[in-house]
Amino acid sequence: MSKQITVLAIARAKPGMEAELGKRLLAMVEPSRTEEGCISYDMHQSNEDPAVWMAYETWRSDEDLTLHFEKPYLRAFAETAEEVVAEPINIQKFSIKS
Repeated sequence: MSKQITVLAIARAKPGMEAELGKRLLAMVEPSRTEEGCISYDMHQSNEDPAVWMAYETWRSDEDLTLHFEKPYLRAFAETAEEVVAEPINIQKFSIKS
């Protein structure tokens, strides 16, 4: 199995959709935290720009992350994201190197 992986997913809301995007993102926190392989899953909103939201996630392995992306609630969010996001969500994966 692969090593632990951390994900930063940054989303920018369309004007006037900041609260709705936040509502949809926050609804995924608890189900994600209960998934096997989820070490941490936290949602943040920018202090400088309320349109910017960030998920900070740590997973046991890339395989666990792949399974996460297949969950019905995450797929449902992805299918309707264009309603609330101004641009494609920036997803970056990181691995510990120390």
